[in-house]
Amino acid sequence: MLIVMISALVFQFFIPHGLTRITQPASCGEGCSRYDVVVIGSELQGVLLAREAQNLGLSVLILDPREKPGGELIQGEMLFLDEPFNKGRKSLVQGEMKNLFHKYNKGKVRDLDEFTDYYNRLIENIPLKSGIKISKVNEAAAGESHMMQSLMYTDRDQKDYKLEAGYWVENTDFNALTGKLKHKKRIPGMEVVEKSNQPDYMGATYMLKYKNVDWRKLNKDVLSHYPLSNVQKLYGPNTYVDWNFAVGFSNIMGKYTPAEKLLRLRGLNIANQGNGHVIINGLIMYNVDPSSDDSVHEALRKGRVEAPRILEYLRTHLAGFENAEMNGYPGYLYIRDFNRFETDYVLKYEDVMSGKMFWDNVSIGSYPVDLQGTVNIPHGISYGVPDSYGIPLRSFQLKEYDNVLVVGKNIGADIKAYGTSRIMPNNALAAQTIGVILGYESQKKQLKDLTPEDFKRIHHYLKRKYKIDVEHA
Repeated sequence: MLIVMISALVFQFFIPHGLTRITQPASCGEGCSRYDVVVIGSELQGVLLAREAQNLGLSVLILDPREKPGGELIQGEMLFLDEPFNKGRKSLVQGEMKNLFHKYNKGKVRDLDEFTDYYNRLIENIPLKSGIKISKVNEAAAGESHMMQSLMYTDRDQKDYKLEAGYWVENTDFNALTGKLKHKKRIPGMEVVEKSNQPDYMGATYMLKYKNVDWRKLNKDVLSHYPLSNVQKLYGPNTYVDWNFAVGFSNIMGKYTPAEKLLRLRGLNIANQGNGHVIINGLIMYNVDPSSDDSVHEALRKGRVEAPRILEYLRTHLAGFENAEMNGYPGYLYIRDFNRFETDYVLKYEDVMSGKMFWDNVSIGSYPVDLQGTVNIPHGISYGVPDSYGIPLRSFQLKEYDNVLVVGKNIGADIKAYGTSRIMPNNALAAQTIGVILGYESQKKQLKDLTPEDFKRIHHYLKRKYKIDVEHA
């Protein structure tokens, strides 16, 4: 942790590769600093937005309410990445995510150290301050809508600071910013599917880390049961193994009985990290509230209890795991679903299934409409596989506010559309694109004032300068 002096304020920044030059923020009065863009939370999506905005000359600050940066990717170690493909099996990954996926699929970025190095390179020039607590937000009317004017927060030094910004960005998985705003309306969640009156959310995941796994043996064992129809009959639907990834085995995992309540071992998504190390997305945790430290800590406790028990089960039920050992424990969770609030346009299930494109597209997405389990629907539910579809800027502009953006899993989408749009490549491309637009349009228009004609110019710029095409599938 480095102490960096900026103007009259002292900021505690996480800058992993040494002291870097930071753009001087404008002053908004005694004891206050003003930035063009303030991002709340250090999830990868918001980092991409901040990076592009800063590269185009805007002053940027990331304030992270968590103790350490990196969110689900680094702290939660959600290192099994889902890749969107259209129905022609063409990858839809673009922008910086294309660079990451190239390294990931080649095995060059697969373990935690490699992902951390990648993440640190993205943030090394961006001022980022972890461990803060937002104490107050100030709002004002702006015609028929509202503006967020300023934010007060307390640092680890127990001192209070005030910030003003042109744009505010919600980039946490627990509504650290939007939860404090007055004029917002929650988008109904899993209770719609359950036909319940109580808000509900897809389960979180505790990632499982093992070493001394014989991947060759696992691969050979599954191949020995081909044809594929026999593999799936034996192991469960969609079971597949290659030299990099393994998925499925739900017939076997479904027979596991957790020691703790509100847990379920579903089919596994396993990434081969090399040298006998694997990371597994498979342990679902129900009723985790990411806005409650107590709830998160209790989920982490349950995970530490369950992970060694699951290891013992895998040793006797899955080839290649006979000599496997524990390889540590993640320090956070993969939170896939929490409160989302209405945006200027809420992406609909019909939009994604019909492949709708929007005049203000900031991403092209795809992925099965995958709603993971809840207590009431423990096995989850699927609603089909869309082809490519567009995601508009308006789905990231908080309704009722002129200068508040929501990124990542905060996307404005109905619950079924969220089932596909929630994966990182879909909304990370959107966040990067929005960062570019913020910088590109900073001297021209506010985001809320952009028109279809403006987006013709913006889309052309994105293709020419960044090789990002969000206009067509």
